[in-house]
Amino acid sequence: MVRVEDLYDAAERAGLLTPVVVGTTTVYCAFRAPDETVLDGLALARDFELEYAASRLALAPGDVVTIAGESYRVREVRALGDGRECRARLARLP
Repeated sequence: MVRVEDLYDAAERAGLLTPVVVGTTTVYCAFRAPDETVLDGLALARDFELEYAASRLALAPGDVVTIAGESYRVREVRALGDGRECRARLARLP
């Protein structure tokens, strides 16, 4: 059986994930920015969002993450599917 972590490892090796810094830890996550095309150009992302393996990162509303030198505050976290993956909605900090 393929684990969620294995999929994230493969996506990281393929250069599809973005490094996200939380405190002193760096975790590779799927990052979406507003008006970024997703699904091979079939849709636009409307919010800043992260998707990540729940075993590698634990985020809660109010946490701050750094992506490409920009700081973001976590607004909401939801478990996806069976809970082994999560999606966090973010707000960019000034």
